[in-house]
Amino acid sequence: MTDPSGVVVVGASAAGIATAEALRRKGYRGGLSILGAEPHLPYDRPPLSKQVLAGAWDPDRARLRPEAALVALDAEFVLGDAAVGLDTRTRTVHTASGRALRAGAVVVATGLRPRTLAGQAGLSGVHTLRTLDDALALRADLLASSRCVVVGDGVLGAEIAATARGMGLAVTMAGPQPAPLAGPLGPAIAGLLAELHTERGVRLRLGAAVSGLAGQGGRVTGVRLDTGEVLPADVVVVAVGADPATGWLAGSGLRLDNGLVCDSRCRAATGVYAAGDVARWHHDTAGTSLRLENRTNATEQADLVAANILGDDRPYRPVPYFWTDQFDARIHVHGTPSADAEVIVVEGDLAARRFVALYRRDGTITAVLGWNMPKQARLRRPQIGDAAGRAPTL
Repeated sequence: MTDPSGVVVVGASAAGIATAEALRRKGYRGGLSILGAEPHLPYDRPPLSKQVLAGAWDPDRARLRPEAALVALDAEFVLGDAAVGLDTRTRTVHTASGRALRAGAVVVATGLRPRTLAGQAGLSGVHTLRTLDDALALRADLLASSRCVVVGDGVLGAEIAATARGMGLAVTMAGPQPAPLAGPLGPAIAGLLAELHTERGVRLRLGAAVSGLAGQGGRVTGVRLDTGEVLPADVVVVAVGADPATGWLAGSGLRLDNGLVCDSRCRAATGVYAAGDVARWHHDTAGTSLRLENRTNATEQADLVAANILGDDRPYRPVPYFWTDQFDARIHVHGTPSADAEVIVVEGDLAARRFVALYRRDGTITAVLGWNMPKQARLRRPQIGDAAGRAPTL
């Protein structure tokens, strides 16, 4: 560390808490502050679109750590006070309330902000889902409604659609892709996902762009497609992606381009690091810059950042990984799948929806997907980067 005055972690997120824990685990005993924009104690985000939204979990169950574990960190928690600026020369974080937190090292772990649709702010009944409060507000609205339209055909949109359908609502999913997650997973696997949603009663209105929202009396009544069709709705959930929460860094002199740009050590400037969804770093094995939005990356990157703050000089070279739970499907993906890859089923049965598939491009395995076979998929993770033998393809 370059300064004995301590470490400030901006973001009481999974990445932020994991950074603090890794620092203590690796022997750091100096000053440690964790700054969070929300008033809540740190919580996990993956359950928000599933267990919390469905009501299967009390919100407290989504907490990242018990209070005793947070106390054991011997950290100052500054919650409900968003960061609004960073002086990189002095490594001073300024907050909305006027605090100035100076440190020897600053870790940016501010995550994402959900995108919205034009006109969304003027209508009740329209939701995004990023925070715990978002999830609770959406749940309350769903319980008082019968028809829901989910705008978005990615991971979050598909999970919300599955949860809302499980709550008994009539659910329509709208989006530009031909099937849910078609972009990353490709037509064969995404087609299976589309079949699953259709069988469970979700109406898929995909392959058409959303042009706007319909409303009456200040309340949303539907979603307009560019075909002219209006999908009726009591509740609309907008899940059209998110952008890195870097607005507070404007004027800092740091490079902001689809995230906080960092070197291979996740370092944005002297004494300034980034971890989690907000970090865009140079992956020196892949030879390109990456930004990953998943829970596993937040933890792994935080551990590397903590090590480098304490004097290591290690590059971050993860194998990307994400998972999603939708209805009874548990899908785990290691590596980088793509729609144009060859898909090879190597274990299990496609028809039974329990299988492991390899993605291959130019003769090289680029990803492993497990559908209700997480252990078997994990065991094949070392094959990523290897050539694959011939096998029947989808």
